[in-house]
Amino acid sequence: MRRRINFRMSGLGGQGVVTSAHVLATAAAKENKYAISNPFFGAEKRMAPSESYCRIGDEPIYDRGELVYPDVIMIFHPHVITLNKSYTMPFYSGIKEGGIVIINSTIELLSDEHKEELEKKNVRHMNVAATNIAKEVAGTELASNMAMLGALLGITDIVTLESMDLAIQDRFGKKYVASGGTATLDEAIKKKFAKKEQLLKKNLETVQVAYKVGKEWASTLKELVLA
Repeated sequence: MRRRINFRMSGLGGQGVVTSAHVLATAAAKENKYAISNPFFGAEKRMAPSESYCRIGDEPIYDRGELVYPDVIMIFHPHVITLNKSYTMPFYSGIKEGGIVIINSTIELLSDEHKEELEKKNVRHMNVAATNIAKEVAGTELASNMAMLGALLGITDIVTLESMDLAIQDRFGKKYVASGGTATLDEAIKKKFAKKEQLLKKNLETVQVAYKVGKEWASTLKELVLA
């Protein structure tokens, strides 16, 4: 495993892209790893481009801001690819040799040109039906970001499911002060569930189901992921 892994998450407003980076960094901190997360977006409104970054390593991390050279790219919405609704274009810009792209989609979105460029760097890509998993397990597409995180954990083992559970409890089970748009999304998620315990349970179950999907995909690879 690399001594430090950089994650870039691209999606649309309202999908919990910023929350995902924060939860992932929190989970890493639970394991005494060094982690930093930060968002990058313009207008805080639904369906506007939204991007966030998470850096995790076993040594202190000092750089912040836009993440230009990610090891892992997570695409939360097909429009990031099909309509170029992203602050980073093309969506795979800067990805490192041997990296991974995880796409929330049930169909193939990559063009032959995309695939050719990714193959040049030995980058593997996986489609995961994150929104479908969220609807089936949690009963709402608002948990799509939890499914994306679950798939990521299954592929990379960057943190354990136990640490992710603790991070989810921190984010949704306690009083947390967030920015306007993120706070609104958090409240929308909480209102979807009658009790906080149900919210935590459904989020974790969504992570667990997607984790198995990611783990199964990773097992088909001949080489170790992010070795």
